[in-house]
Amino acid sequence: MIKLTHEEIVARQVSGLNKPCLPFCVILNNIRSLHNVGAIFRTADGVGLEKIWLCGITGYPPQAGIVKTALGAQDYVPWEYREDPVVLAEELKKQGYQIVLLEQMAGAVSHDVFVPKAPVCLIIGNEVSGVSERLAALCDTAIEIEMAGIKNSLNVAIAFGVAAYHLRACFKK
Repeated sequence: MIKLTHEEIVARQVSGLNKPCLPFCVILNNIRSLHNVGAIFRTADGVGLEKIWLCGITGYPPQAGIVKTALGAQDYVPWEYREDPVVLAEELKKQGYQIVLLEQMAGAVSHDVFVPKAPVCLIIGNEVSGVSERLAALCDTAIEIEMAGIKNSLNVAIAFGVAAYHLRACFKK
């Protein structure tokens, strides 16, 4: 194997800019950290997400913390701010989206065995409190990432990355 040069990596990415997006969007609800939002933008670009919905107190571009970690992805991934995630989830559900919550809760299934039904809207909640009961009640299913160590969860941007790449793999089959 030969390591690709930076120019070769960029050329490979540019050639794929017109590829269709996955039937997959995400709602970020009350994400406090702008750096987490920026990291999610960058991962969303990598997986080919169709749209990011920013809700509640979640920051949005061009705030500096987002721009710093997104590294320009905020300019390529479609996004929109909506105050109320419940109203948005209801709208997406009416459009046929499977509403999936990434949350540790009773009845949640492991992310790695979850089989999505396109299109999917993944909901990511606040780093500490998750999502409201009203929003959780709208979900068709919940998925979680099993933890083996003493910590009970991953950073929200990392958790999104794990779930997003699993969904990408399912859609590419």
